[in-house]
Amino acid sequence: MKYNKISIVVLLCIVTMPLVAQTYVLDSIQHKYQFINWKANTIKMAETSPAFKKLFRKFDTVAKGGEDDIHIFHIGGSHIQADIYSNRLRSYLQTMSPTAKGQRGFIYPYKLAKTNNPGNYRVEYDGEWTGYRCSVVKDSVTWGLSGVTAVFKDSIANVKIMANGNNYHKNMYDFNKIRIFYDNWTSDYQISFKQDSLVSETKENKQAHFIEYTLKNKVDKIEFCVQKIDSSANAEFLMMGVELMNENRGVQYTSIGVNGGSFSYYNRCEYFDDQLLLYKPDLFIVSVGTNDAYHPDFNPDEYKTYYTDLIKLIQKANPNCAVLLTVPNDSYYKRKFPNPRTRIARKVIYEVAKEQNMAVWDFYEIMGGFNSSRDWYTNKLMPKDRIHFTVAGYRIKADLLLQALAHSWEKELQLEPNSVLNQIINE
Repeated sequence: MKYNKISIVVLLCIVTMPLVAQTYVLDSIQHKYQFINWKANTIKMAETSPAFKKLFRKFDTVAKGGEDDIHIFHIGGSHIQADIYSNRLRSYLQTMSPTAKGQRGFIYPYKLAKTNNPGNYRVEYDGEWTGYRCSVVKDSVTWGLSGVTAVFKDSIANVKIMANGNNYHKNMYDFNKIRIFYDNWTSDYQISFKQDSLVSETKENKQAHFIEYTLKNKVDKIEFCVQKIDSSANAEFLMMGVELMNENRGVQYTSIGVNGGSFSYYNRCEYFDDQLLLYKPDLFIVSVGTNDAYHPDFNPDEYKTYYTDLIKLIQKANPNCAVLLTVPNDSYYKRKFPNPRTRIARKVIYEVAKEQNMAVWDFYEIMGGFNSSRDWYTNKLMPKDRIHFTVAGYRIKADLLLQALAHSWEKELQLEPNSVLNQIINE
């Protein structure tokens, strides 16, 4: 969907607001927001999925102080690029026990592409970069997993990544290994580090298009230089993403979001598959659909095909991955009309979940169903576009998903009601 200047300003204000120590909000607000369907807040069909049974056992191990690796992927559009409610979930899960804190993992330096960057990591740069998103029809460039590419054509640029941003846990994401995803099919540019002595080992992966640097010690920030080797060459450097790594076990939560992103747009990303297959996700949350169902020419059959193809790719990366299909939120079309096509997308999602033995979190139903975005807007939980959410709205959304996951986890392992939730929020 297209954004006008007002909605962009609203979204940027939301994104740049710092993340403070979180307070679980649901217990104190149910009486205030009676238009929310609180009883509908469940993970449907998880109880019949072997993948979710395995996932909840791994969660339980980590929550009780044991060691295990849990990698969560969350893909979507602008809601996920902003990384507000997904980062709130990340923070909950990574602080539920002393063994839960995993690495930060794959990120995109959105600032290079002149689009909104999450506040939980920071980016500084110089040089002239041009940003391209897979969701912009007129853009034509090579994309990878992130769906965003920043192109540099000049002679030299410096990029600085600060891993911890506004996170309230100091040194949460210190790292001693970094991957830079770029167009390694040419040798016109070279990457070097401000502190050359910091790098102890370098490896390159031609197929997934990244170069990996092992560092001699952990750092919370790093600065590297992109420099053209032959000044006369008509060359360009394509930045496709960054991964910040360490040896921590626990929960790793990777969010992949592009403003305006839809299945058809992600399908334009030539190296999406190769880069996803680097990982073995335990939980894959699919929040793609708001933009697919936005326009009147929405094609349910095409939507279902894209959804099914993504699930097959996820299962190729890990046949035992638990896949959670989230129903898009109720929204308005051009700020004037409640969008009836979200109900059609919802029906398709249930069909896919049943056919593929996956689970569903029906946020559309939880919001209150058709035209419920009017109530969320009236209560200052959505801005005027009635597509996105305010900070308060995103916090509620995150806490609802946490509660639904925790209750399914408790039910599967036959634990006391709210015992998991209380442990997570009180840790």
